[in-house]
Amino acid sequence: MSEITIQATVNGRKVSKSVAPFARLLDFVRDDLNLTGTKEGCGAGECGTCSVFVDGVLVKSCLVPAAKARGAKIETVEGLARSGELSVLQKAFHKTGASQCGYCIPGMVMAATAAIRTNPFASDDEIKERLGGNICRCTGYSKIFEAVELARDVMNGSTPATALLEDETPDGHFIGANVRRLDAPSKVSGKLKYAGDMLMPGMLHVAVLRSPHAHARIVSLDTSEAETMEGVEGIVTAKDVPGVDGFGVFVHDQPVMARDKVRYVGEQVAAVAAETELLARQAVAKIKVVYEQLAPVFDPDEAMQAGSPVVHDYAPDNVTKHIPIRKGDVEAAFAECDLVIENTYETQQVEHAYLEPEAGLAYVDHDGVVTILSPDQNITHHRHMLARILALPINKVRFIMSPVGGGFGGKEDMIYQGMLALLAMKTDKPVRLVFTREESIAVSAKRHPARIHYRSGFKRDGRLHAISLRMVSDGGAYGLSTEGVMRKAAILGAGPYDIPNLQVDTIGVYTNNTPSGAFRSFGALQTQFATETQLDIAAEQLGLDPFEIRRINMMRNGAVTHTKQTLGSVSIGRVLDALEEASGWEKGAPDVRGATRGDLGSEGARKSCALDARFAPPSQQPPKSEVA
Repeated sequence: MSEITIQATVNGRKVSKSVAPFARLLDFVRDDLNLTGTKEGCGAGECGTCSVFVDGVLVKSCLVPAAKARGAKIETVEGLARSGELSVLQKAFHKTGASQCGYCIPGMVMAATAAIRTNPFASDDEIKERLGGNICRCTGYSKIFEAVELARDVMNGSTPATALLEDETPDGHFIGANVRRLDAPSKVSGKLKYAGDMLMPGMLHVAVLRSPHAHARIVSLDTSEAETMEGVEGIVTAKDVPGVDGFGVFVHDQPVMARDKVRYVGEQVAAVAAETELLARQAVAKIKVVYEQLAPVFDPDEAMQAGSPVVHDYAPDNVTKHIPIRKGDVEAAFAECDLVIENTYETQQVEHAYLEPEAGLAYVDHDGVVTILSPDQNITHHRHMLARILALPINKVRFIMSPVGGGFGGKEDMIYQGMLALLAMKTDKPVRLVFTREESIAVSAKRHPARIHYRSGFKRDGRLHAISLRMVSDGGAYGLSTEGVMRKAAILGAGPYDIPNLQVDTIGVYTNNTPSGAFRSFGALQTQFATETQLDIAAEQLGLDPFEIRRINMMRNGAVTHTKQTLGSVSIGRVLDALEEASGWEKGAPDVRGATRGDLGSEGARKSCALDARFAPPSQQPPKSEVA
C-alpha cells in the first residue's frame, strides 16, 4: 500500500510526512508529529477531544482524511501557548479549576478559542452553544463556562488581566479557598501524556481477538497462520500464562485470556503484538477458533433458579455474594403499621463513558522487571495479582499509574494489563494497547443493574417502623467488585434513617452479560433511588410534607446504624435545611386525594388510601400499597 506525502504548516512550522492513504488528520497530528495534546475519545466526531484548527476553522480531526490537510495551516492546542506561556484562555482554565481528569480539556480549549475568536463579546448562551460539540464527563461544565467567560472579558478589555492572577491565600488556609491544581498547566496546554499518548522505541501495537458468543466452550484455537505473518512478533492465549491464572477484586475468577470457555460477548481470547496496529488487526482476523455454543443466562433472577446454565462451576446457584442483615422483628413490626407500601424498582446497566478509553503500555526493563503503565485505579492490588499470574516475585512486577482520563471506578479492574505483560515478556519489546470506543463500551465494567423489591411500614405520624429490602443485582460474567457493591448496598440501602426493624438482602448474581463493577456511589445509588421513592409515596399517602417525613425519620447524633455503628456527627438535618431553602420549596404539600393527616385516624380514610389506582393491593395490580 503506497503512502502519500502530506506537506502542511503546523503550529507555524512547515512539515512534510509520508502517511498511509487511509490516515486521518488525527493520526497525522498524533502519530507522525507526536502532538498528542489532540486526543481521540470516540473516533466518531461526537466528543470533541480531537478538535484542531484547519485554515482557521475548528474541525474534528478524527473525521478529516489526512490528505485533505495538504497545504493547509493546522493549529493544535500546543500552538496556543507561545514560547511556553499559556494563552489567556488557558490561564483562565487554570484559574477557575476547569480541568479535572483533563482528557477533554485540550479539545475544550480549542472550541472555546474558536468561540472567542469568532465573537470577542459572545454572550454566555452563545459560549454554551459553541461548546456544544465537546463533552466533559468530570466537571459538570460550570467551571468550564466560567473559564471561557473570564477569558472573554479579559480579552475584550472589560475585565483587567489581573483577574487571571492567583488568589492570595493565608498560609495554611485551604478550606473554601481557590487553590490552583498543580497539574492544570500541563492539561490545558496538551503536554500531559496519558497512556495512549506514550511512545517507546521499537514499540509494538496490540490487537485483541474477542468472543462473538455469550457462552461457549472453546473447542480449538489455531494461531499458526497469524504467527507466520511478517511483522507479527507475538501472540498470547491462556496457555501462555505461567502462573496461577485468575484475577478479580474479591474473588479471582477471571482468567487473563479466556480459558476453556467464554462467558460474555467481547471476552478476550487471544492478543497479537505486531509492528503496526493495522497488521495486528489483520493477524487477529487470521486466528481460527471453533466454539461449541452453550445455553446462556441473562437475567439474574432466572440465573438463580434450579436448572439454569451455570456460569462458574464453583457457584452452581450462580450467586456471587449474598449479604443478609436483620434488625428487630420485621414481620411483627409490619403488623403494627398503619401504612404499608410495597413496590419493585429496577435500575439499568450504565456505561462509564470516560473520555479516555482503556490503554496501557508494558515492557520488561533492563533488570527483568515487568512494568505496566496504565490508568489503573488499583495498582497495589493488581501488582500482587499479576505477580502470582506471571509466577514472578513481587519485586519483578511494577505498576505505574498513568494520568487517568476519567475513571469513576471503571478502571479499578485488571481486564487487559495481564495480557500486555504476557506480550511484553514473549516479545521482549514494549507493547501498547489502546481500546477503540467500541471495545470500551463492549467489554468494560458497567454499573450493576438492580431489581429491588421494597416493603416499607409507617405509623400514622410518619415514623418508619419497618422495612424489607431485597436487591438482586446482575454482576455479569465475572466477580470484579460485585461483593463490595453488595456490601455497600446492604450498609447504605436503608438511607440515613433510624429504622427499628429491618430486613435487608443484597444478592449479586453471575450471568453471561458484560461484567459489572465499581461506579460512583456503587450500591448506594441503586438502593437510595428505591428508599427515597418509598418515602415520597408515603408522604403523599400520609399527607405529609416530603421534607417533614425525612426529618421525622432521620438519624441524629448518637444513632446506631443497622450494622451497629454509633454515629457521632450526623449532618442530614443541615443538608435537608439547605435543600429546602435552595429549592424554594413550599411547605405543607397536601395529600393529592384531599385527605389530611387527621383523616387517617378514621378507619374509612385509612382504607381509602389502599383504593388509589396507582397503589392497588396485590389482587388488583402491582406495585401495591396497603393500609393496615
